[in-house]
Amino acid sequence: MIKTNDTSMIALFDENRHLIEQGASPVVNAAREVATEAFARLGIPSSKVEAYKYTNLQAWFKATYRFTPTESGFSGNIDEVFTCDVDALESYTVFAVNGRYYEGSSYTRLPEGVVIGSFAELSVKHPELMHKFYGKLAPADADGVVALNTLLACDGIFVYVPKNMVVEKPIQVVNILTGDTDRMVNQRNFIVIEENAQARVLFCDHTLSNSRFLVNSVTEGFVDASGNLDFYNIQNQHNGVVQVGGYYFNQETKSVLSANYFTLNTGVTRNNIFARLGGVHAENHISGLYLTDKNMHVDNFSFIDHAMPDCESNELFKGVMDDGSTGAFTGRIMVRPDAQRTNAYQSNNNLLLTDNARMNTRPQLEIYADDVKCSHGATVGQLDEKALFYLRARGIGKEEATILLMYAFAYEVIEKIQLPGLKEQIRLLVEKRFRGELDKCDSCIVCGQLNDKILNASV
Repeated sequence: MIKTNDTSMIALFDENRHLIEQGASPVVNAAREVATEAFARLGIPSSKVEAYKYTNLQAWFKATYRFTPTESGFSGNIDEVFTCDVDALESYTVFAVNGRYYEGSSYTRLPEGVVIGSFAELSVKHPELMHKFYGKLAPADADGVVALNTLLACDGIFVYVPKNMVVEKPIQVVNILTGDTDRMVNQRNFIVIEENAQARVLFCDHTLSNSRFLVNSVTEGFVDASGNLDFYNIQNQHNGVVQVGGYYFNQETKSVLSANYFTLNTGVTRNNIFARLGGVHAENHISGLYLTDKNMHVDNFSFIDHAMPDCESNELFKGVMDDGSTGAFTGRIMVRPDAQRTNAYQSNNNLLLTDNARMNTRPQLEIYADDVKCSHGATVGQLDEKALFYLRARGIGKEEATILLMYAFAYEVIEKIQLPGLKEQIRLLVEKRFRGELDKCDSCIVCGQLNDKILNASV
């Protein structure tokens, strides 16, 4: 067991270094040296760090967790207990259990050249890809949580789509947290979409036990020229989870990135979203919907970097907060001197259902070019009393009228989902969330009636 503070994390690495580094690529292990120095200097961010002003991670990290670099703590057969409830969503499905690739993952034959596998397998079978992509986007020397991930991560998921390949079915990565002890999880993921390739990738995050979990994951995504990545992250975990997710994307010429984040249930969630438009005529569309109640806390931090001319970005985040929950949004758009003819739009809208809910929002524009069209805005408010009165005057009860208005508020983000089956399932989950019915994920059997079977297989 390890108590999470800066000194103990470095000691943890020193004590387990052989186990952490075994089977890893030399480039990965070399990065741990840099990460050690960086983490010793940066540590776990507190609210004194400007980027973490509204989320003091030191306060949330103060607990004791189990750290197991060589095993996931799960010995069952997931294929026997997992069935996706999105009937129309036929996908290539892989699992990560407590941050480690589940070797029993099975899916129909992949298109030729497409690789889906473990971070550890990538280090051995595809070292050239590791040398080319590892650590190129996530700044271990600038962010303490990235440094910690670089220091301790042993495994994760790798998705590689070669040049000119269109993957028709979505790739679904199911991240499962389970076990009978509190656990710290460090996971490293890669998504590589080569020139003129297309793929849809879903990350679905679930918890299957009542233990507390501290999750630090980093995902690096590369979208080459004319590539297209449609990315989704669906976060549906219990309130004993503290999750910091870093998502770092780089786009080349004429590439398209759509990234969608849905936080349906959580304890504490911090999403760090970075997207660099590094080629001309690139575009991205980034959206998020977060629903909080009780004492939940959700913080979305985004940095859209317009590094080249003739690019476009569109960003929309919406939140509905109830009870004493809190939220934060920091959206920064950077338009660099050479990024002429940039179009960049950002909006953050929030709905507070009680006087105790709190939201901090900071939209930011930093423009160094003179031929641009940029806008940003933020709103924090309550339900429209006139609209509520209008519905009630037509015979709709107060509770139902409130749910209708909340769903109408969230609708704009849900509509951005490009997979019809997933869109319908998210719509149902959001409605259940508003009705107070969603304490577990109903999108798959694994989180429902077969939960006990999963727990019995955990060690």
